[in-house]
Amino acid sequence: MPIPLDNQICFTLYATSMAINRTYKPMLDEMGVTYPQYLVLNVLGETDGATVGAIAHRLSLESSTVTPPVKRLEQAGLVKRQRSQVDERQVQVYLTQAGRALLDRCDCLGQTLVAKSAMTLEQLEALNLQVKALRETLVEA
Repeated sequence: MPIPLDNQICFTLYATSMAINRTYKPMLDEMGVTYPQYLVLNVLGETDGATVGAIAHRLSLESSTVTPPVKRLEQAGLVKRQRSQVDERQVQVYLTQAGRALLDRCDCLGQTLVAKSAMTLEQLEALNLQVKALRETLVEA
C-alpha cells in the first residue's frame, strides 16, 4: 500500500507552494506580473544585469524557460535586455526604474504571507532554512 499523500514531504511541499502562489496571486495580478516574472524581478534585485543564463541558474530553470517571462517584463517596461559587450552570445537583463519601483512594492507579499500563515517571521525563517537545507542536500546527492 502506498504512503498516504499527506505523509509524503514531496506532496506537502508541492501543496504548500501552490497555497503560497494562491496567496500571492491577487497582489501579483494587481501589479500586472505573474509569479515567474516576480521571481525574475527578485533575481535582478539581487544581481542587476544578470545574464538570462544566470537568472535561469538562480531559479533552477532552463534558459529557454526564463526567456518568455523576461520578454514580457521587457514589453511591460520593467526590464531591458542588452547584448553583453564582452560576449555577444549572452544577453544581460537590467531593471528599469519602473521595475525597481515594482520590486519595492512586492514587499507586501512577504508581509501578507506572515499575516496569513499564523506563524511568526522567525518561525517562517527557521522553516525556510530547513527546507533550503533539504534542497541543498538533495541537489548534492
